[in-house]
Amino acid sequence: MPSVGPRVERAAHRLLQRAIGAGPHPRDDGAMRVRRVPQIVAFGGGGFSQEAGNPLLDDYVLDLTARRRPRVCFLPTASGDADHYVVRFYRRFACCSEASHVSLFRRDRSGGAVEGDVAEHLLTRDLVYVGGGNVLSMLGTWRAHGLDAVLAEAWRRGVVLCGLSAGSLCWFAEALTAFHGPPTVVPGLGLLPYSNCVHYDGEPERRQEYLRFVGDGVRPGFAADDGAALHFRGTELADVVSSRPSAGAYRVEPDGTGVRETPLETTYLGAAAAPAGAAALA
Repeated sequence: MPSVGPRVERAAHRLLQRAIGAGPHPRDDGAMRVRRVPQIVAFGGGGFSQEAGNPLLDDYVLDLTARRRPRVCFLPTASGDADHYVVRFYRRFACCSEASHVSLFRRDRSGGAVEGDVAEHLLTRDLVYVGGGNVLSMLGTWRAHGLDAVLAEAWRRGVVLCGLSAGSLCWFAEALTAFHGPPTVVPGLGLLPYSNCVHYDGEPERRQEYLRFVGDGVRPGFAADDGAALHFRGTELADVVSSRPSAGAYRVEPDGTGVRETPLETTYLGAAAAPAGAAALA
């Protein structure tokens, strides 16, 4: 089983001192290492596990790393480290990144599995990608292994954090989950001081319950359709992007008389490729 626990703070401190005193950083452009802005990209749904053949959201987060071959680590914790999920991750990312994954539920000595210092590994990635599944079980497991503190430190260092479904909900202060039974609100890691709802167009009950919960006192937040992603720089929403023309996202907040659901401007990532495809068919 990977070791994290009491070594987390020591590893984080050691790597921070190394970063402060670092010379040239081994980036592709040979630039000096700079402190990067914390970024989180929260998918309402989509990515390699839900949109086979549609690379737009995954390409978007890869581009944020500004590396030709970024170091990407997959956390499949919410699925119980399902084999098929890990396989699909490598099929998508092994060709374009230095891909790895962390298994917390079993010993995994397959190619790319992290066996040593998980904290140090995550803190030196360019992108951490969190898969979907049971957010409540995932957060409990992360906290037991100390990964909640590691991921918070990685975010502060500028490691891009992303994920879909449970891998979106986890970053927020409050999250609406419906993995087991009726939708309910659970506390997340709190890196983003909002609430979050995913699969907003795909599961109507989630939308209805999210509106009700916000009206009853859950903090204001953001909802995203399948195929839409909320891009935060620091704790501020910077962009909303989508892999489907019709996917969108919403700001949800009380307005004094009820709950206001405000559509957010969304950029369809496939728009640039559409004219070329249309021309080819003409």
